[in-house]
Amino acid sequence: MKKLVDGVEITMTSEEVKEREAEEKENLEGTLVQRMAVLRNERNNLLAETDWVGGTDVPQSLKDVWQTYRQALRDITKTEPVDMALSNITFPTKPS
Repeated sequence: MKKLVDGVEITMTSEEVKEREAEEKENLEGTLVQRMAVLRNERNNLLAETDWVGGTDVPQSLKDVWQTYRQALRDITKTEPVDMALSNITFPTKPS
């Protein structure tokens, strides 16, 4: 690896390379944690929209239809790979 010092490109020492790689890994991990927080927040909002399904006045047949959707939302952080832009996340389709 190279670095720029006073406009001159020089080769980094092995220690500098290790430090740079550790910094890059830390930055990537921090970004992934933030992305997962965004995903969980969006998932939680979708779950909140369906809280009515748990009502005692909701027929069991209707609850059964929504149960699969709600479980898929809860599982999305376990089953979906998360890229840096969250562009590959496919949320389940709401029952009609």
